[in-house]
Amino acid sequence: MSNSTDDSAVSRKSNNPKFISLDEAAAMSSGTRVTFIPGIQALFSEALKNICFVKKIPLIRALHPIMGQDKDTGEDRQAKLYELTSQTGLPTMFHDKERPRNVWIEQLALAERIGSEDSPVLLPENFQARVEVLGLCAIVLGEDGFAWNMRILNDSPLAQKYGFSEKASSAAPRKLAEILELIDLRLEEQKTKGSAYLVGDSVSAADIYWATISMSVSPVPKEIMPETKQNKGMLAYFASNANIPAVAEALTDRIGEHQRYILSTYCETPAVLGGEPA
Repeated sequence: MSNSTDDSAVSRKSNNPKFISLDEAAAMSSGTRVTFIPGIQALFSEALKNICFVKKIPLIRALHPIMGQDKDTGEDRQAKLYELTSQTGLPTMFHDKERPRNVWIEQLALAERIGSEDSPVLLPENFQARVEVLGLCAIVLGEDGFAWNMRILNDSPLAQKYGFSEKASSAAPRKLAEILELIDLRLEEQKTKGSAYLVGDSVSAADIYWATISMSVSPVPKEIMPETKQNKGMLAYFASNANIPAVAEALTDRIGEHQRYILSTYCETPAVLGGEPA
């Protein structure tokens, strides 16, 4: 790894990974850098980290600026990120001297391109299979999809960013349940074909993204997602989502079994978050 960053910044099995600054990440000319908030399993960051883990891409972790104003300067803490990328979403992905990526489909395409040759193919070359994979990814990650509706269940600064309204929030549980039912039906159909995966007979991006994002309504054991001082509240919130009547009715053992199989077989488990122990 070149530039001023030492190897301890590269994502490995360490309970205390190093995080470089956003400025350092932007200035580097080689390596793959992804922004994180230490101790927090922000779902899109965690999902991208798992995608890169499967693709055997060494990651350099960079600090993602949190929302709001700096108490000392009064400046927007995310101003530099916006200057660099014209957005503030988490995560941002840098690779070598290429432009930053902040949209999941662009991040996935980049990971598929730069991943190790002996890693699983997450974005199928067969276009029919690719349609299925990307379609499933879109209802999990895209606008008005699963993650989107999970974020607007309750009013918050983040929910406001995603268009919170009383009308949208009241419709969110039904939409979450509808997607859960679709995923469950898909898994049932795949099982009759002898497959444990959402598409075809091998792991794809749809499996990785869904297994990660579904932690927001289907809690996992600490052996998969450790508790930190920073994520205790988020874990409790995710656990409460599982008790929303429409969600609870749609969750099945099959969904939970697929989630745990994918996370424990293919992803970084236990998840390495940094931060402070609970």
